[in-house]
Amino acid sequence: MANVLVVAEAAEGKLKKTTHSAVTFARTAAQALGGTYSILVIGSDLAGAVDEAKALGADKVLVADDASLKNYVAERYAPTVAAVAKGYAVVVGTASAYGKDLLARVAGKLDAGYASDVTDVLTDGGLKYKRPMFAGNAFGVVAINTPIQIVSVRQSAFAAAEPSGGASAVESVAVVAPGAGASRLEFVSFDQVKSERPELTEAKVVVAGGRALKERFNDILDPLADTLGAALGASRAACDAGYAPSDLQVGQTGKVVAPPLYFAIGISGAIQHLAGMKNSKVIVAINKDADAPIFQVADYGLVADLFQAVPELVKQVKAAKAS
Repeated sequence: MANVLVVAEAAEGKLKKTTHSAVTFARTAAQALGGTYSILVIGSDLAGAVDEAKALGADKVLVADDASLKNYVAERYAPTVAAVAKGYAVVVGTASAYGKDLLARVAGKLDAGYASDVTDVLTDGGLKYKRPMFAGNAFGVVAINTPIQIVSVRQSAFAAAEPSGGASAVESVAVVAPGAGASRLEFVSFDQVKSERPELTEAKVVVAGGRALKERFNDILDPLADTLGAALGASRAACDAGYAPSDLQVGQTGKVVAPPLYFAIGISGAIQHLAGMKNSKVIVAINKDADAPIFQVADYGLVADLFQAVPELVKQVKAAKAS
């Protein structure tokens, strides 16, 4: 019997939804190992995050709550996570910026094998991990042979875990003092883009635009996003051209999303962009180029001038909602 540890991601006292995907992975892995899974919540002022974690069916929720951990710095978090991880066979987090930054350091401290950006776990004959390569055009299956296995999972590949209806036991864990390397680092600031729209990686509807929108990116897409209650996204080309901020970038070097509904407007469909959205449940593409690669993955495609088609779409959606 072996157990699994989920390293939760918390922000502003709340549990990030990315953690729910890691819990789904943990449930599968723990069942295959014949063990249980626990959730480690680390940071400062964590009451709200702990309450949410308690409802996710874990054997127990471990809490490292300390004022010294108020501002995330990997070198200050990693020693505590590594100390807790020594009692588990598998340690998992989400392949978010937080998870990728922290788990690699934890793996280094434990001299443990690390599989990143995992999209599936295979449980026949021991745990193996499926992960994308070459912008998702190929997949590899890897096995980790170290006593402790470290894994980060792609949020879009695992459904968000729902509350189990129970309440897990809560235990406090000691915060481990950081090593000498942490003294060379200083937290300066965290600049976060605030928006009334849903967060891109958690939205149910994403309206994404490409370079073809040019300076009218927001003029064309904002009304559709507002009408649908959607998050805005963008291709790398649109971001590089300055038509959209970099935090909206979807793709291999941006954010990976898989909403129930994804609009690709004026996006040609380069493989780097497809790597970030092709797992969306329904893809709607609008492009004047009938041969654009985006139509190969789209469920619905419209060959039209987006500057005419999108305003008309907004008009029709508003009319449908009013009827």
